[in-house]
Formats: sequence, C-alpha cells, structure tokens
Amino acid sequence: MTWDANISFILAVGGGSVIDSAKAIGYGIPYDGDVWDFWEGKSKPSKCLPIGVVLTIPAAGSEMSSSSVITKDEGLLKRSVLSDLCRCKFAVMNPERTYTLPPYQTAAGATDIMMHTMERYFSNYDEMSLTDAIAEALLRTVMDSVKIVMKDPQNYRHRAQIMWAGSLAHNDLTECGTEKDFATHKLEHELSAQFGVTHGAGLAALWSSWARYVKAKHLSRFVQFAVNVMGVTNDFAHPEETAEQGILAIERFYREIGMPTNIKELLGEEIDIMVDKCSRGGTITIGAMEVLGPKEMRDIYEMAK
Repeated sequence: MTWDANISFILAVGGGSVIDSAKAIGYGIPYDGDVWDFWEGKSKPSKCLPIGVVLTIPAAGSEMSSSSVITKDEGLLKRSVLSDLCRCKFAVMNPERTYTLPPYQTAAGATDIMMHTMERYFSNYDEMSLTDAIAEALLRTVMDSVKIVMKDPQNYRHRAQIMWAGSLAHNDLTECGTEKDFATHKLEHELSAQFGVTHGAGLAALWSSWARYVKAKHLSRFVQFAVNVMGVTNDFAHPEETAEQGILAIERFYREIGMPTNIKELLGEEIDIMVDKCSRGGTITIGAMEVLGPKEMRDIYEMAK
C-alpha cells in the first residue's frame, strides 16, 4: 500500500478498539505490504499517520499508550504492537461523554484500567516505592469511583477520576523503574478473540487464578497489595493468609460491580484452543514476574473454570 496524499490525519472517536484500529490504519497507509505483518512480528512500523482521539470509553488507555491491539478475523488472532510512533497527538477527554455508558461497560472499563496498573505493579522489581505508591493510589481511586458512578452515572467528579486514571494506567507512569508482566492480558486475549468476551470481564475472570498460581514465589508483593490496596489487616505471622485475603477482597469487589471471577461465568471449557493460540502453538512464553509456558497457561485456565 502506498501513502495516500489525501489522508493526512486520523480522528478516532470511541474507546480502545476504535483507537487501536485507527493506529493500525495509521501504520498501514504508509506501509507497502500487509499491515498484519507488524502484529505477526514480520516487520516493524517505521511510519504512522498522526492520530487524535475523542475518548468515549475510559478503559484501554490507548489515548496515551504506545500499544495497538487488534484481532484478525481469519484465525481469530488477537495480537499487540508497541511503538511510540502511534502515540496520539491529542486526546479530548470530556467525562460527560461517558454518562450514558451501560453499567457493565463502566465496570469492565474500570477493571481494565486496574489491570493495566496491576500488570505493572506485580513485578520482580521492589525498589521503586514511589512508583508503587502511585499505582496503589490509582487502584484505590478507581475502586472508589466506579462504585459511585454505578449508582450515580452522571457524577462528573468520579467519571473524571476514572477517565484520568485510564490514561495514567497505560502511559507507562506506573511502570517507571519496574518490569511489566501482562500474562493475564495475554491469557485473556484468547477469551475475547475466540469467544467475544468483553476484555475487562475476561481479565476479572482470570486474574485471581493467575495470582494464586504465582503468589507463593512472590508473597511479599501480594501481601503489600492486600494491605495497601485492599485494606486487609496484615497478619505478620501468616503472610500466606494475608495474601489470600487480598485476592478474596478483589474478588468481592469484582462481584460487587458485576464482573465475573471465573471463566465458567463466561463460556464453556474450550481451553485447548486458548492454550494453543496464547502460546502460538507452543512457540512462545508469556509473563515476566513468572514466565508461563503452555503447561502453566493450561493450569491457570483450568483454575479459572
């Protein structure tokens, strides 16, 4: 494909799917080839048309991120590309545009915002106390605000809090000095790609199983989360119990806002397909805090049933 001189700018009006699709178009117009090459890792973007955003769904944070996640209909493959070339030139963020979001989409969006933060917070790096504090405050704020807007959809202040948190959660601020994991995101991509599951709902359904699978090796981090984010009293004699209480607390929160806590609530038991797609036929691993291969992916999917 050659550059079309008549197209010099792309405006995305919507949420993450719209913005990420605009980014894909921005990559594709100047590229002489199949734009899916970037998502397959066959090529790297070298140009992208400038993109602006009018945000209507706070969730993906794509208005401030370097990420573009799209699904290829053929084969139902969901992949991501990271490049600063696609960062938006501006984003119009008016919380009033979110007043009419259905409760389910509001809750799923808040869950995605939280998970973008948690995928960075749960890290092997323990030296960045300021980054941790920013992440913890963001998580607490979203949890407080989403419960309020579920009852009062036109609450400007708390809609604004959620919208701003969505951008901060995925602009790499909460990754400063740490290493992101994103295993839960990659596990979930197979739920949404294969079965049309709402992304935030899929994340809520999977995260607790991932957490229980890896927590024994990273107990102090899960204790910190339980105490600083979920308000659990620290049982210094039994850190395992404190960590578990933190996971139970976030499950209660998910249920309170109408999100699932296991994949049985979303679909049947099509785990073989998800493992094969997530591991790309057993050729890749996912995660950083804990590296997961096909066996570990299957174990977590099974736990989440």
